[in-house]
Amino acid sequence: MSTKDFVEKDYYKVLGVPKDATEAEIKKAYRKLARENHPDANKNDASAEARFKEISEANDVLGDPKKRKEYDDARALFGNGALFGNQGGRAGGPGAGGSFNFDLGDLFGGAQGGAGGFGGGGIGDVFGGLFNRGGGAGRTQPRRGQDIESEVTLSFTEAIEGATVPLRMSSQQPCTACSGTGDKNGTPRVCPTCVGTGQVSRGSGGGFSLTDPCVDCKGRGLIAENPCEVCKGSGRAKSSRTMQVRIPAGVSDNQKIRLRGKGAPGERGGQNGDLYVVVHVDDHPVFGRKDDNLTVTVPVSFSEAALGGEIKVPTLGGPAVTLKLPAGTPNGRTMRARGKGAVRKDGTRGDLLVTVEVAVPKELDDKAREALETFREATASEDPRAELFQAAKGA
Repeated sequence: MSTKDFVEKDYYKVLGVPKDATEAEIKKAYRKLARENHPDANKNDASAEARFKEISEANDVLGDPKKRKEYDDARALFGNGALFGNQGGRAGGPGAGGSFNFDLGDLFGGAQGGAGGFGGGGIGDVFGGLFNRGGGAGRTQPRRGQDIESEVTLSFTEAIEGATVPLRMSSQQPCTACSGTGDKNGTPRVCPTCVGTGQVSRGSGGGFSLTDPCVDCKGRGLIAENPCEVCKGSGRAKSSRTMQVRIPAGVSDNQKIRLRGKGAPGERGGQNGDLYVVVHVDDHPVFGRKDDNLTVTVPVSFSEAALGGEIKVPTLGGPAVTLKLPAGTPNGRTMRARGKGAVRKDGTRGDLLVTVEVAVPKELDDKAREALETFREATASEDPRAELFQAAKGA
């Protein structure tokens, strides 16, 4: 909907309420008319559907105190639409009907200066909130910098303990040749399509509008009359830089870390983009990881597993810990060394999960063989597979 159409429409008349109607009266009138003209209640009635859209549009403006005030101010400024009568002339001369007429492009554009002495900002400022421009016409808006994604590979220990690593990144930076203006003379003009906002609105029915980036200026709000030869008028040029990035302790493989404000710089005072770092973690020859816990497999002798005792277990980057091995410990049993795992988000640590693996000697000397023979004879009456066969029969 154009600004002219907006000002000429009498939304109070559409809802059938006086100009001093309260919010409650406006809401009541809208609900009554919406029920009467709703498409579900008026099948195949195009006029009722059009009326419903008009009612919704009126309520969208009058039902919002801020929009209603802007609407009232605008209509008061234009004399309830009288300014738009007789479109036969231009600013500065009488039209066919004897009244002064204005070129609407000059009046609302603001880029070339306002008509009738309104100044460079134009009176489009009155409609900033109503048309989702976020500011006055002709004002170029801040533009947020692009997000950047990079990758880094850490050793297992660096991932657990945290590390500061150098990252070389390529991103779009303000062009140094034209100081980020896109124009080789440094004098770009405001985009006439979006009036410098970098966005355009399109209606979606029911008084609502959607905002899209302007295709003419590619969202910059500016158009270069003499495009810079380096950046081709975009105002941005590819640049490489190296920065030191702190990777927090406890990151896992393929985790993505967001570093706010470390991406590409914004334009016209806009915020910097964010940096996303995808972390890859190398394997460790001894330790593994399960969530916030570290894992390690420790070999023990048959006698240690059978008779019990104390065993020393290595930790990642710290001194060994001693665990008590109960007598009769089976192969594959897992024990826990608390606080020796990965760093959690709250600063505490997970545990070290120690899995016992009974080591079978590949070679025996005579003394060891004799001892094992004696042990076998002493335990000959015990069948470790008896329960297995009994269970198999029962199944």
